[in-house]
Amino acid sequence: MRRMETQFGLFLLHLTLLIISRFSQAEAAQKGSNNGEVLPESLPSAPGTLPHFLMEPDDAYIVKSNPIHLRCRAMPAMQIFFKCNGEWVHQSEHVSEESVDEATGLKIREVYINVTRQQVEDFHGSEDYWCQCIAWSNLGTSKSRRAFVRIAYLRKNFEQDPKGKEVLIDTMIVLHCRPPEGIPTAEVEWLKNEELIDSLMDENIDTRASHNLIIRQARLSDSGNYTCVASNIVAKRRSASATVIVFVHGGWSSWAEWSACNVRCGKGFQKRSRTCTNPAPLNGGTFCDGPSVQKITCNALCPVDGNWDVWSEWSVCSPECEQQRDRKCIAPAPTIGGKPCEGLSQESENCTEGLCIQGAENASDIALYSGLGAAIIAVAVLVVGITLYRRSQSEYGVDVIDSSALTGGFQTFNFKTVRQGNSLLLNSSLQPDLTVSRTYSGPICFQDPMDKELMTESSIFNPLTDIKVKVQSSFMVSLGVTDRPDFQGKTISGSFPHGNNRCFGTLHNRNKLPYIQNLTSISSKPEMRASGHFGHQGGRLVMPNTGVSLLIPHKAIAEDNSWEIFLIVNQGEPSLPLEGAEVLLGPEVTCGPFDINLSTPVALTIPHCAEVSCEHWNIRLKRRSQQGKWEEIMSLDDETTSFYCLLDPFSCHILLDSFGTYALVGEPLTDCAVKELKVAVFGCMSCNSLDYNLRVYCIDNTPCAFQEVLSNERHQGGQLLEEPKLLHFKGNTFSIQISVLDIPPFLWRIKPFTACQEVPFSRVWCSNQQPLHCAFSLERYTPATTQLSCKICVRQVKGHELILQVQTSILENERETIAFFAPEDSNFPAHTGPKAFKIPHSIRQRICATFDTPNSKGKDWQLLAQKLSINRNLSYFATKNSPSAVILDLWEARYPYDGNLDSLACALEEIGRTQNKLSLVTETHSEDPDFSYSRQNGL
Repeated sequence: MRRMETQFGLFLLHLTLLIISRFSQAEAAQKGSNNGEVLPESLPSAPGTLPHFLMEPDDAYIVKSNPIHLRCRAMPAMQIFFKCNGEWVHQSEHVSEESVDEATGLKIREVYINVTRQQVEDFHGSEDYWCQCIAWSNLGTSKSRRAFVRIAYLRKNFEQDPKGKEVLIDTMIVLHCRPPEGIPTAEVEWLKNEELIDSLMDENIDTRASHNLIIRQARLSDSGNYTCVASNIVAKRRSASATVIVFVHGGWSSWAEWSACNVRCGKGFQKRSRTCTNPAPLNGGTFCDGPSVQKITCNALCPVDGNWDVWSEWSVCSPECEQQRDRKCIAPAPTIGGKPCEGLSQESENCTEGLCIQGAENASDIALYSGLGAAIIAVAVLVVGITLYRRSQSEYGVDVIDSSALTGGFQTFNFKTVRQGNSLLLNSSLQPDLTVSRTYSGPICFQDPMDKELMTESSIFNPLTDIKVKVQSSFMVSLGVTDRPDFQGKTISGSFPHGNNRCFGTLHNRNKLPYIQNLTSISSKPEMRASGHFGHQGGRLVMPNTGVSLLIPHKAIAEDNSWEIFLIVNQGEPSLPLEGAEVLLGPEVTCGPFDINLSTPVALTIPHCAEVSCEHWNIRLKRRSQQGKWEEIMSLDDETTSFYCLLDPFSCHILLDSFGTYALVGEPLTDCAVKELKVAVFGCMSCNSLDYNLRVYCIDNTPCAFQEVLSNERHQGGQLLEEPKLLHFKGNTFSIQISVLDIPPFLWRIKPFTACQEVPFSRVWCSNQQPLHCAFSLERYTPATTQLSCKICVRQVKGHELILQVQTSILENERETIAFFAPEDSNFPAHTGPKAFKIPHSIRQRICATFDTPNSKGKDWQLLAQKLSINRNLSYFATKNSPSAVILDLWEARYPYDGNLDSLACALEEIGRTQNKLSLVTETHSEDPDFSYSRQNGL
């Protein structure tokens, strides 16, 4: 009974399911007929389960106009249809495939449809376009998940681009990036210098936080150009690049050891230095604050020279009739390098007052000494006789006044009236009663300004009666030698240039002035002056043939303003009081007006005569205040932001923010400190037709000093006989010797005892830009001799030596001219506007724009300075609005004539910041009026 009940329940359940299935089929058929679709009339009946999906449709994106495929696979499935947005898809749009599962024998059906862009765009529902598939089996239906279909896109513009930053090392960097709107949402990745950043490889970088790039601790290697890249299935977009610069502030290194005291004895100073290299400032970081050099005073122990103690008592008389005594060098003993005692430590004498005679040997000695004495007396008598004979035959008829004339060197002047009738010093243009001149006691060296005279010029040259000339030692010197030169506002158009690349003009012969001149008629100018009007465009003011110039940069003077700017070179006695061992290395130069306000520094160039060496010289710049007091403003070893000095081999270039009077002084630190002297030889005929005068000048090697000599000789009628040469004069306290050698013996003769003259060390070392010279007087045997050939030897004791070979004609019409003038236009010392500068303005602007902006590779103005050999005191440029502009101004001041544009172009190319010269010149031609000039100079 129970079994029958169970079978009846199963039958009822089967019947119920069958009815539901038929009802569902009928409903589906009715809906299909309403939609114009035909569904199968009957589905095969087979035992089984509800269909389950082996593949469901996935979400898809339509890219551009390409349709997408939606697939569906179910088992067991008698039929599968897609429904999109709640509506059945037409049966004709279905593509189906059937297969049988080998394991279960159940039927597998797979169906796919295409969805086009047009279908998605035409749908205007409240949600996105979707599709779903429905599968039938004999037990019923199953529905898949909904698959959404969207049109893919990616906007062009980023919602937020990353921004460049300058950050201090070891600080955090955050670069924000919001990608463009798009479907599907864009993925973001970061590039550094066009290379992909992998945050998994560098723990210091994180790119996961909302598309942002985070660098936890900035390193120097993190400097670069960063780009945010957004991409999806449609496109890839790049943001604007953000430049990140990691800078480093400079830090001082440890102090170096103190140097030795700069003096051997007494009060001096020691110094020590440090460098801004721990670390060095990079990428625009600030320079170290504080001094780079410290100085302290020191007291060096002075050497003590030895001195003798008192003599001991005489010893007992020996058998040889001698007694002895001695002394010791202990009062005091020499210490700290002092000199030992001079003289003998022991002496002996005859203790019998000469009564002790020891045999015949002593008698023979007495005879020998007697014979030598007689010979010496005979020689002396012979010399006196010859001297008297020569004086009686001399055409000068002179009297020896002072025996010091035989000693040479520097002696005083003696004046004495003598008998009338000596016409040797009379010029044909003068009256016979003008008979006053000077009598010199020995060879004479003159130093400008004139040595102290024993008589005033007015007393010398006013006509007096019954006075004739007396010349001592047969030595006649031109009276015009010591006259001061007459410098007018315009100077000689030429100077002797430094270096080996010399471009010379010609020194032309000039008419001789009378040998004896009235010196009171020659005015002496203590200064030279040049001036010009300058405005906003700037320019260059040059003092011709002096090495002094002033560069006024563009925009240094306010717009719509114009000033008369002047340069003055003092050629009188220096007003600068020198302290200790200081020497003046160049002229005192004044630039003005003093009340002008400058927006950028001007460059003042002053020549100097020091051989540049920081080991041997302590060179300082001094300025005179408006009250007339001189003050030191900087040492060339100092790091300062107020002034800048660049010392070249022959010139010092100074960057100034205000005008004033400046001078360059040097203090020798060792005996190896060297001043460069220019040695020049001039010659002229004397009033006696047989005499010829040579003047040898030893002057500081500056164009200013040589300019004064040229003007001086022009007034004396002197001619340059040989190209000047340089002598390295050491500060070792030893004098200079000047000699005339190899004079043709049968054609010329030099006055006795005047062939060699010596100049004390102090007069040469401390000449302070004042010319110093020695004079030699030569005499021809006959008027037929017109050629002179000799050598001038100038040497410093325990120092250097040079030889000047003189070979000239003493006749003016036969003399060859010596080239020494450099072609220079002295009539136009002021150059204004763009033509005054070697670098065209447009190229200069591009260079400044390039190097004033720091970049990730450190190629900024500091590298430009390094390539232009400007390696010290860079903190001065860091304080300027445009460091590159000030560096280029300094370059313009260093190369005023040749420009040296090729070296500048090579430096820029080496840095890698310029294009090739051809493209640079081509662009310049189209935009810069100075193109032709810059192209000729190689930039």
